[in-house]
Amino acid sequence: MSTTLRSAVITGAGSGIGRACAQALVADGWQVAFVGRRRDALEEAVAASAAPARGLAVPTDVGDPASVAALFDTVQARFGRLDLLFNNAGVSSMSALLEDLPFEQWQASVAANLTGTFLCVQQAFRIMKAQMPQGGRIINNGSISAHAPRPNSIAYTATKHAVTGITKTAALDGRKYGIAVGQIDIGNVASDMTAKMVGGVPQADGSIKPEPRMAMDNVVATFMTMAKLPPEANILNVTVMATAMPFVGRG
Repeated sequence: MSTTLRSAVITGAGSGIGRACAQALVADGWQVAFVGRRRDALEEAVAASAAPARGLAVPTDVGDPASVAALFDTVQARFGRLDLLFNNAGVSSMSALLEDLPFEQWQASVAANLTGTFLCVQQAFRIMKAQMPQGGRIINNGSISAHAPRPNSIAYTATKHAVTGITKTAALDGRKYGIAVGQIDIGNVASDMTAKMVGGVPQADGSIKPEPRMAMDNVVATFMTMAKLPPEANILNVTVMATAMPFVGRG
């Protein structure tokens, strides 16, 4: 593959937001590493993209330092440079009462949502700092939960608030290397993960109510706007959400 093509790493690319954004980059002419736990899902996502030859399936455990290091070694060897990292991988744990949440579930959320984001940012910094021309772009998936919790979501909400801290610190530390870091906070995109919202989900007042969702295309369009900015511009934080979802105000 030619190293003149823009190159990207997308985590959580086997399904949902990650898959859609990775495929949009391929369609736009990028070479893309589709990253996730399940090789079969990654390979299917690559095969279904506009130009499978520009996609690369790299099974990775983002919570494991050795696995993440191997991912970025593979990307550097295959693509020659790294222009974009989208930290999208994560797990949700909203089913247990705070007082009943198993420690193992807490650890799994921290490993995937927080440690994984840090490890990938760190590896991306190392490549982007050393390459010529220097620099690149990192986008972190924060979620609406980076701003406000849902009921019974202590692990997910805590880690997503912490992702905002990573975004701001990395944006500051990346300045001297020409690395732009931003965050996309997504609310109620239509996907398998949010299917239950159609039937009703717990609200802050204890009720169960359905919530509106928005099409995936809206997320992809916002992500691509961030991804294609020139190096001197950065969207530090953007929220894209279903217009009528219960977020702004008090419900």
